[in-house]
Amino acid sequence: MTGAPGGGRAGTGTRAIDDAAVAGPATVTVAGVDAAGNPAHPDLVTALARAGLVVGAARHLAAVPVPPGAETVVLGPLPPAVQRLAVAVTAGTPAVVLASGDPGYFGIVRRLRAAGLPVRVLPAVSSVAAAFARAGLPWDGAAVVTAHGREVHDALNACRALPLVAVLTAPGAGAAEFGAGLVGWSRRLVVAEHLGTDAERLTWTTPAEAAARAWADPHVLLSLAAGPVGAARADNQPAAAPAGGWALPEQAYLHRDSMITKAEVRALVVAGLRPRLGRLVWDVGAGSGSVGIECALLGAAVVAVDRDPAAADLVGRNAARHGVDVRVVTGTAPAALDGLPDADAVFVGGGGTGVLTAVVARRPARVLVALAALDRVAPARDVLTAAGYTVDGVQLSAARLADLPGGSVRLAATNPVVVLTGEQRP
Repeated sequence: MTGAPGGGRAGTGTRAIDDAAVAGPATVTVAGVDAAGNPAHPDLVTALARAGLVVGAARHLAAVPVPPGAETVVLGPLPPAVQRLAVAVTAGTPAVVLASGDPGYFGIVRRLRAAGLPVRVLPAVSSVAAAFARAGLPWDGAAVVTAHGREVHDALNACRALPLVAVLTAPGAGAAEFGAGLVGWSRRLVVAEHLGTDAERLTWTTPAEAAARAWADPHVLLSLAAGPVGAARADNQPAAAPAGGWALPEQAYLHRDSMITKAEVRALVVAGLRPRLGRLVWDVGAGSGSVGIECALLGAAVVAVDRDPAAADLVGRNAARHGVDVRVVTGTAPAALDGLPDADAVFVGGGGTGVLTAVVARRPARVLVALAALDRVAPARDVLTAAGYTVDGVQLSAARLADLPGGSVRLAATNPVVVLTGEQRP
């Protein structure tokens, strides 16, 4: 068996949560090994001296004094090792597991706890902490994501959406692939290779440059938005809901001649787009950008497309006003959509059936269309249906309170809008 999956390559120190998990003689001691392959915690010597079972990658087992007579298991597929550890715990045999960095963060501790094993954690400095330290950057505002053993999609969209992200990479899901996916976004990348070894190398680069070269595995990737180094704080990460809310009043955005998706419509559209961290949303015919910006406030990566340079400028100014990063593309759809990364959800606020046809050809999971003209509803529905989407529609009419002389109020109607929602059939 070769290579340790997971291995805790990021984060801060962790202890087992309950006292019972660390009290017994057969507790599994999970010890971090630093980037150079050296045991990092002084208590590991004592734990090894008592161990009847030692589990770890071959390079980790070679770096520690395994006591004579102790059984060793070289990590490869994890289930057999977990099963052997469970047998040791049941038999009262102390066991040690060696893992990279901090095994409590994106590491083996999660799997051991899920198997019901009692653990004690002796962490080393993680590769993420080491990468930020080598770059001389604070990282209390960073999001940490992983592409290890999973698709790049969610981690890449986190880099598109957030100003400071650390990525735990894997072969085929590293700086080259992330660089290619970040072309068009204003990002600087830091690639940290061979941390803690004589071959250590730290490279500041652009997405295009990162995409064009090969990188040594394993490496850590840092993605930084444009702006002052270290400007991102912990409160730059999206919460479950933005502090200022969403479906904001029109006054919260710069717009021209009331050309903005009204708050009542926006509430339904944003809910239908289902934005969250790890997802990419297109806002086509963006206008003021209010729909895309509210998706960004909820953590999504957003591309806003508009043919009018003045509108594109408004989107940028509104995004800055609300503290989110929206990529703005100035051009006429559908041609302007060529070369954009595929979206998870798309809002079409203008452009007609030609634009909608181009959008559904890219097969996003959900498409929402807002239409003020009734004669456009049936053609738009037909495009969605012909493309294999299940279509729902609703007509929204709102009447807002308005003042009358003498202190009375009346209801002032807003223009009705039809919202079509297309969802891919299972």
